[in-house]
Amino acid sequence: MSAAAAPRHVLFVTGRLAEPALRATLSAMTPPFAYTVAVLRITVAALMTTPWIARFLEVPADVDLVMIPGLCEGELAPLQSRAAASAGEAVRVVRGPKDLREIPEYFGRAARAADYGAWDIAIVAEINNAPRLTPARVRAAAESFVAEGADIIDVGCTPGLAYPALGDVVRELTGAGMRVSVDSFDPHEIRTAVDAGARLVFSVNSSNLDVASDLGASGTRVVVIPDFGGGIETLDATLSALERWGVGYYIDPIIEPIGFGFAASLERFAEVHRRYPDAELLMGVGNITELTAADSTGVNAILIAIAQELGVRAVLTTEVIPWARGAVRELDIARRLMHYAVTTRQLPKHIDDRLVTIKDPAVLEYSEAELRALQASITDANFRIFTDREAITVLNAERFVRGTDIQEIFDQLDVTEPTHAFYLGKELARAKLALTLGKTYRQEGQLSWGYLTPPDEPRREHLRVTARRTRADASDPSAPSAPSAPTGTTAARRDGDRGA
Repeated sequence: MSAAAAPRHVLFVTGRLAEPALRATLSAMTPPFAYTVAVLRITVAALMTTPWIARFLEVPADVDLVMIPGLCEGELAPLQSRAAASAGEAVRVVRGPKDLREIPEYFGRAARAADYGAWDIAIVAEINNAPRLTPARVRAAAESFVAEGADIIDVGCTPGLAYPALGDVVRELTGAGMRVSVDSFDPHEIRTAVDAGARLVFSVNSSNLDVASDLGASGTRVVVIPDFGGGIETLDATLSALERWGVGYYIDPIIEPIGFGFAASLERFAEVHRRYPDAELLMGVGNITELTAADSTGVNAILIAIAQELGVRAVLTTEVIPWARGAVRELDIARRLMHYAVTTRQLPKHIDDRLVTIKDPAVLEYSEAELRALQASITDANFRIFTDREAITVLNAERFVRGTDIQEIFDQLDVTEPTHAFYLGKELARAKLALTLGKTYRQEGQLSWGYLTPPDEPRREHLRVTARRTRADASDPSAPSAPSAPTGTTAARRDGDRGA
């Protein structure tokens, strides 16, 4: 949803249990649009399906957006047709976030969507020690990197190890539509790769400059580094020769590992950017991510921020060390975030949270008073599980158990049925993890791990709420019901306070 398509009047669809929390969220949000809350004749909002909603929902004529709870199942088409018949073809139907407390951020992100996603830093993903791999493994690694966001696949040669398959490997990758570079100082390997279709060469300085003399005709670009043992002043002669020959280039001032000149190398990048303001720079970020025992997610974010401000237009990365796995995808997210932050002069926060993997951007929680109020509205035996910054709370119509030791909590629930006990044990373990790491817990939903978040688990019939409809729903014969389950079974994805 772009700013130009911002809604004027939103109809939020919910059930009885979620109504108070939804109204409180919308009131605190003070949205820039009018809104109406449609409370359908069902207690648990997520029990609704889109065909069922379509049967009973009345859409006012001036509504231009209908939002249903994120956990409602079913295609949107029946509901879209129903809404269009009532309010006109311009009305849109969307599934909201899975947690109604995320509605304000949902609309904030939607307003930025049209302006977000551009980037101007290319990602070069290196396949290390390619001569030691079969061509099939090289191809598989290259396809994986491209799927994660790499723009160029770098075939990394191994000094002193012959690579007779180099030409065939490069031809296979370029034949599959990939842009390919070669990482070698050996003139023979460079020429072999270029003849096979590689269009970027790592690296060139005075020691092997002659190999670049005839690359201009093929459109091959080279990465220029300072002479070994020399400073950035040694770049001048190499750059002058390349310009005479019409060979394009990136300049790589070389970023050094932490403890071996990292800060000084950043200063070197800034100085090269000042000396050659029209030249495009390249940074080998793997020297930091691979050689620093820290999760690469935040490291890559900071390195891309530096690159964005210093005129770096390509980064070289690897995914060799376990803590750097996913680096290509992290860089793809980071380059979009930092481009947006730098070009719009906005702080890189509350824009794209996919790089926040261990700790959540915000912990959504209910107070104990709010949970006590929710319990007063519950008429069934199904357990609802919540976490906040201090404790885990498990409640149903009769029990309210709060604590941090999940074994002690479970012992107070008096559950003996094996399937139900297994389910509660799994959910309590997930709740404990959320409490420990400072994450938002959503019953039977995956914890958020940023870009690593897996989809929610498929719904399992034997865990669906409820054993019987609640008394409130029993009065409505049209309300959807769940299959039979043991008394006291989980509220699962049908959690009364979740969803809009």
